[in-house]
Amino acid sequence: MIGMRLKAAKGLFFDRTRVTNAVDRTTRKNLSRFGAYVRQRARSSIRTRKRISDPGQPPTNRTGLLKRNIFFVYEPTRRSVVIGPVLLNKSSGASELLEHGGTVIRRIGGRSVRMTYRPRPYMGPAFEAEQDKLEQLWRNSVR
Repeated sequence: MIGMRLKAAKGLFFDRTRVTNAVDRTTRKNLSRFGAYVRQRARSSIRTRKRISDPGQPPTNRTGLLKRNIFFVYEPTRRSVVIGPVLLNKSSGASELLEHGGTVIRRIGGRSVRMTYRPRPYMGPAFEAEQDKLEQLWRNSVR
């Protein structure tokens, strides 16, 4: 025998479950932090004021509803984070229209009115601005 006990020898081997648990824990922590950074950047880009924002600029939020309803959640099955506004009204799709623009037909006063929205992105630019932090979050994070 080499002079090593079995318990000491086992400690020298790669512990697969311990490593995967540490990676899973770190993944959840880092992606949740990234989600919080993007959410905060998106919320801070939306201004509360009376005038309408220019196309290509983040939207104006008169009531504060859009700003208050941007959330993030870590999805453990896919090991990803979902960041964005909560769907407030199924029929409106207002948050998607604000981000990408588009045309929608609405019923107003018994008649159909075609409304065209120009894009006022706020989630995409927030994601792009915070993407540099993602590499820094992962650096030396698994111990």
